[in-house]
Amino acid sequence: MSGAKAVREDRLWQRHADMARLGGTPKGGVNRQALSDEDAAARNLLASWAKARGFSMFTDAIGNLFVRREGADANALPVMSGSHMDSQPTGGRFDGMYGVLAAFEALEALEDAGVKTKRPVVAVAWTNEEGSRFQPGAMGSAVFAGYYKLDDMLLAKDWDGVVLKDALASTLEAAPAPLRDGKPGFALDGYVEAHIEQGPRLENERKTIGVVTGIQGSRRYIVTTEGEEAHAGTTPRAARKDAFAAATRIAAAMYEATADADDTLRFTIGRVEVQPGSPNTVPGKASFTIDMRHPSNAVLEAHEAKLKDIVAKKAAPCAAAIERVTNVAPTDFDPKVIDLVRAKADALKLTNMDMPSGAGHDAMHIAKLCPAGMIFVPCERGISHNEAENATPADLAAGARVLVEVLEELANR
Repeated sequence: MSGAKAVREDRLWQRHADMARLGGTPKGGVNRQALSDEDAAARNLLASWAKARGFSMFTDAIGNLFVRREGADANALPVMSGSHMDSQPTGGRFDGMYGVLAAFEALEALEDAGVKTKRPVVAVAWTNEEGSRFQPGAMGSAVFAGYYKLDDMLLAKDWDGVVLKDALASTLEAAPAPLRDGKPGFALDGYVEAHIEQGPRLENERKTIGVVTGIQGSRRYIVTTEGEEAHAGTTPRAARKDAFAAATRIAAAMYEATADADDTLRFTIGRVEVQPGSPNTVPGKASFTIDMRHPSNAVLEAHEAKLKDIVAKKAAPCAAAIERVTNVAPTDFDPKVIDLVRAKADALKLTNMDMPSGAGHDAMHIAKLCPAGMIFVPCERGISHNEAENATPADLAAGARVLVEVLEELANR
C-alpha cells in the first residue's frame, strides 16, 4: 500500500476536532495563545498520539516540539514537515494546526502502509508562529534557523508583561518532552509545510492543491505617540497634546500613502492601545501595530521610508516614534520541491495550480537551511484569522496525500 492510500480522512478530521476543543471559543473558533495552558494541552495531546504509535518526541530550547519516525539510516539527515499550534485570539481551527496534523497523519500513513524510508521523517510544531502574544512571529522556526538569537527571544514580553522564558518554562513543565541539548537547530535534508491557503484563489479557481512557489516579504512595526494627559471637560482642544489624535492622523496618512493601483501592497493596523484608557481623560499615550507585506524588498523599503516621514510630520504637538519589529525578506522555494509537489498532485489526479503565499509561514525560515516548499488546500471563502475559518475533510485529506507522497520520495533519495 502507498502512503497516500493509507491517509485516513476520518482520522485527520477527528484530530482537528479534538484539537479544536483546546482553547475552543463559543463561535466555533480557537484562542490558543503561544505558551499558554491551551498550548500545553495541545502539546500533551499530540504527545499522547505519538506515544501510542511508538514515535519518539523531543523539544528544544525555544519549545519547538518534534515527532520522529525513524528511517533505515538513523544517521541520515531527516526530512521534516509541520506548522504551528498557536492561534490568533479569535482564530480558526485549521490555520497552522492543519500543517501539524497533516505531518502527523503522514507519519501514521507511512507506518500503516509499512513504508520504509532511508531517512527519518519528522513532524514539527513550531513555537509562536502567530506572534499575537509574543512578538516577533514565526519565532520558533526563526530561532531554529539562526535568524533570531535564542537569548533575545527568551526575553520577549507579552502584552501583559509576561516574559517568554517564564511562559516557556511553565509550558514545558505542564507538557514535558525530552530536551535536545545545545542550541536549537539541526541539519535537514528537506522541508515541506502543508497549510490552508488563507485566501480565496483555490476555491475561486476550483483547484484542490496549491503548489506554493514562494512567500512575499513582510515587515512589522509599532508606532507610539506621546502627549499629555488632561481633563476631558476642562482642557480646550487647542491646548491639548492628545496622543490618540496624533495616532489617528498618522494612521490616516499611512493608509493613503500605502494604497497602490494593483492592490499588491498589504498594509494593516491590527492592534491599537490608548492610555490611560479613561473616558474623561485626554490620552497621554497611544500605540498601534503595522503589518506590511509585498513580494519586492525594494517596494517595502520605499514604503518604510514613507511611514517614517509620516510619523515625523504628523505627530505635532505630540512626540512620536516608529520601531521596526520584524523584517522578513521574500522567500523563493526550491524548484525541485515545487516540481515534486506538482508531480505528486498530478499523479494523484488532484487539480492544482502554482501560486505564491501572501501570508508568512515557518517555511520561510527553514527554506534557508534546506530545499523547502509548501502545499496549500482551499479554505471556505478564503477566510482565516477568524472563527468562521473552515475547510472540508476531503480537501484536508487530499493535501495530506500529496504531502506523504512528497515526504516519502524526499526521504528515500
